Amino acid sequence: MQSVNWATWKPKETATLCFVRQGTRVLMIRKKRGLGAGKINGVGGRLEPGETPETGIVREAEEELRVTLLDPARCGELHFQFLDGYSLFCTVFLATRFDGVPASTEEADPIWYDVDRLPFDEMWEDDELWLGGALAGVFFRGYFVFDGERMVSHQVDWEPER
Repeated sequence: MQSVNWATWKPKETATLCFVRQGTRVLMIRKKRGLGAGKINGVGGRLEPGETPETGIVREAEEELRVTLLDPARCGELHFQFLDGYSLFCTVFLATRFDGVPASTEEADPIWYDVDRLPFDEMWEDDELWLGGALAGVFFRGYFVFDGERMVSHQVDWEPER
């Protein structure tokens, strides 16, 4: 495996991801199609041309769960390089408020979890390295190399003073 020069790395696609925390619970989804189908994750997806991460995450939440996020705030960045050549940059958001009632769609099923009992065995392998800190409000940058769904290297940098 070749190492990735993250300083010059450029992603093929950009995406968003959001976790909605209310008290000790977090709203997540079981993804029905696309990259990570079958896995538990936050709401989100690829950005459309010209779309900002902020508008993209609101659109994705409406498409996937039929809710409107009211206060999504950036809490991190994910850099993914896959050994097959695919690469993805993802802006991660944390929200606490939304309008609407989370509903199943063709893309996702909503699921509430206790923050202390997240289903890491049904999530992407990297999530366990950063999600707890993100839910606690600590900004992070994660750098991950995957071979299919198996993580082969990782680095997570935290910015507690942000």
